[in-house]
Amino acid sequence: MKSRILLTVALAALVASVNAQNLPLEPTGISPLLVGEKAPELKLSNIDGGMVSINEITAAKQTVLIFYRGGWCPYCNVHLAELQSIEQQILAAGYQIVAISPDSPEDLKKSIDKNKLTYLLLSDSKSEAAYAFGIAFKAPDRYNDMLSKASANLNKDVLPVPAVFVLNKQGEILFEHINPDYKKRIKGTLLMAVLNELKDAEPGK
Repeated sequence: MKSRILLTVALAALVASVNAQNLPLEPTGISPLLVGEKAPELKLSNIDGGMVSINEITAAKQTVLIFYRGGWCPYCNVHLAELQSIEQQILAAGYQIVAISPDSPEDLKKSIDKNKLTYLLLSDSKSEAAYAFGIAFKAPDRYNDMLSKASANLNKDVLPVPAVFVLNKQGEILFEHINPDYKKRIKGTLLMAVLNELKDAEPGK
């Protein structure tokens, strides 16, 4: 048993080392998953610290999967609030919202309270999801202290490029919006137009 635990720790350290070596230094250097590819198998923490499967969540309902920088980012808060304002429209179109950031579960709770959010927020404090979706990059040094504090000291130098992935129940990417300029986010009206078009394109429609 002890040797198995040591092997698991060693493998985790190796993966972290490989990820660090492949980490783009600029947001323009990322290589995100593409439309048609499938979301990787991942488990992330919810606001209570429990582990939940992204794949099980998306298998239950088509999903608008959001990656944002953290509750400390004013542009992210504006985007989260706008999504909240159209959540009922998104649900009516047959989709749910799931938002992921490097924030710790405790900081996720702060974002929920601040923006009065009713959709699911998940913690990617170790940047596993950001790496898996190909949107992780090395944060400028000025962010290190803030990222470390927001992630409960689990992350100090990795940021996700803000992104939106629309997934079907099979986990396939139907649409994505990724902009290296963190100040520019997809507008709610455009997102709804995309979701309604995808809905109309479903077999049998």
